[in-house]
Amino acid sequence: MNNSSVIVSEFVLYCSINSDQKNITVCALTFIYLLSLFGNLLVILVILWNPQLHAPMYIYIMALAIIDLANSTVLIPKMISVVLLDSSVVPYGACMLQMFVILHVEEMESLLLTFMAVDRYIAVIYPLRYPSIITNKTVCIGIFILNIFGLIFKSPFVFFATELSFCHSNILPYCFCDYATMVHVACTEDPKYLKFLSAVVITTGIFPLALILFSYGRIALAALKISSVEGKKKVFSTCLTHLLVVGLFYIPLLSSYILPGAGVKLSTEAYNTMVIVGNVVPPMVNPIIYSFRNKEIKSCILRLFKGTRAAPLHTIR
Repeated sequence: MNNSSVIVSEFVLYCSINSDQKNITVCALTFIYLLSLFGNLLVILVILWNPQLHAPMYIYIMALAIIDLANSTVLIPKMISVVLLDSSVVPYGACMLQMFVILHVEEMESLLLTFMAVDRYIAVIYPLRYPSIITNKTVCIGIFILNIFGLIFKSPFVFFATELSFCHSNILPYCFCDYATMVHVACTEDPKYLKFLSAVVITTGIFPLALILFSYGRIALAALKISSVEGKKKVFSTCLTHLLVVGLFYIPLLSSYILPGAGVKLSTEAYNTMVIVGNVVPPMVNPIIYSFRNKEIKSCILRLFKGTRAAPLHTIR
């Protein structure tokens, strides 16, 4: 450890935003958060309260809504306070916790989007085997294992972060506590800290993205064999909208994590923009793409607002 290093008991977050853009930024973040909060809570409640939605794909959608809800709540309120106050002091332990939670929900979203793409792949390519392969039990077990895997896989980040020594500053030029930012601010220059980040991103980011693209590519090829023009249009529309969500999530985050790990220096503004877009936008659009375009969920939402109850499970065909 460098002799000039100091013991850090807190970090100061500094989100560099021009003063003339501050009000617009706060309003945009508030709008995004409220929309994310409303959309994801509505999806969770509708799926929980309607027995006919207790099926594998809807369990995936509900799990995605829970992850997006956690992501937005951990990130956006703190970001708003940082922008409003120009700087925000965060205790060391709280900063580590936020860093770990963000890494965990990002990984969970990545793997869950992969599971959802594989689910659609099996449903389209092997429709007769789908009911025996994908059941509520296997989906719930899979999501549970994902969480355990994520917690174990992300724990080294906490150990690495505690090893970092800070000589010059405890100011993180970012809107929330971020592992890569801590590494760049620290005076510890061991390349293992960023190399490990790149390895994890490849394992839980690039490989899942490749599997997602493969799944939707096979679905698209299967759609070409459909004789009905309407059928083809429906499948391609679904694939494109799902890939839009995947792109909004993966492209900014993978770029922001892999490039610094590979030694490419990004400007603070570029890095901030990429990570914020990858974390903030998907929780807002996911309920629209995955839920509100779904006929079953839409009908359940209409019944909820009209005050009519869902049909009992045994009457549903």
